[in-house]
Amino acid sequence: MYTLGIDLGGTNIVAGVVDENLRVIAKGKVKTNSPRPANEIADDMAKACFIACENAGIAIDDISACGIGSPGAINPITGTVVYANNLKFNNVPLTAMLKERTGVDFYIENDANAAAYGEFLAGSGRGVSDCVAVTLGTGVGGGIIIGGKLFSGSNYAGGELGHMVINIDGEPCSCGRNGCWEAYASATALIRQTKAAMEKNKDSIMWELAGGKLENVNGRIAFDGMRKGDKAACEVVSTYEKYVAIGLANIINIFQPQKICIGGGISNEKETLINPIKDFVNQEVYATMGKPCEILPAELGNDAGIIGAAQLYRLYR
Repeated sequence: MYTLGIDLGGTNIVAGVVDENLRVIAKGKVKTNSPRPANEIADDMAKACFIACENAGIAIDDISACGIGSPGAINPITGTVVYANNLKFNNVPLTAMLKERTGVDFYIENDANAAAYGEFLAGSGRGVSDCVAVTLGTGVGGGIIIGGKLFSGSNYAGGELGHMVINIDGEPCSCGRNGCWEAYASATALIRQTKAAMEKNKDSIMWELAGGKLENVNGRIAFDGMRKGDKAACEVVSTYEKYVAIGLANIINIFQPQKICIGGGISNEKETLINPIKDFVNQEVYATMGKPCEILPAELGNDAGIIGAAQLYRLYR
């Protein structure tokens, strides 16, 4: 049995054919070129689907279920993108538009929720009933699985974990509030923190790692500097890891999940990131009864959203 998932991003549209073992066996990729009319984007989403099927050596009629992971506020019952600011979508009936272009039914979810569901089914979140996935990227994304089901609240907009406040008088966030977890724990925040430390420490090895230019700073610079024993880099990493851990401890105190999966580019640091975070979280959680929550790096990378979207039929069929 084959299913198909679409990861609709601001830069690329990627469709993937998923086999019965929840592995992506073929993909089709098209540029999003947003913002532009939703009809044009839907045309290219359908094109990506047909390319993926061709690359898999099958026809679209061989697909048993299809799904979309889209940014923004999503109503999965009506199949509508209620609002997606980076795509300039307002009340776009995306599943109906894709059915019109492909002849098959589609399901839809928020992209972070779809990625969380993918990790839950086929990645580091598998084997449990309660799991939270956190993505440390440009922002901080999240998806919550309770009892094997996605939790998104009464209005389908829940799970915005990056926008819980950890410092009420803190850094401004893109959402308009101050002190959000995203403003401290995203890769964007880490880059800002790294640059600030470099400007205060002109002799830091981080300057050499960045080629002497602040504009070259990325999420790896501080970690690479730490591995070389640079004091300023060590301080940046230690502080950043505490910010990440504060949010994770809050999540554990609220949901008590069996697992938390951490994805995004920063998660490539694996144990270098995860082990110090575990130590701090253990000090901060309110209570642990029985087996403590496992904190793990995500396994599926960019395939998580495709796999999760392809399996949305399990939730909404």
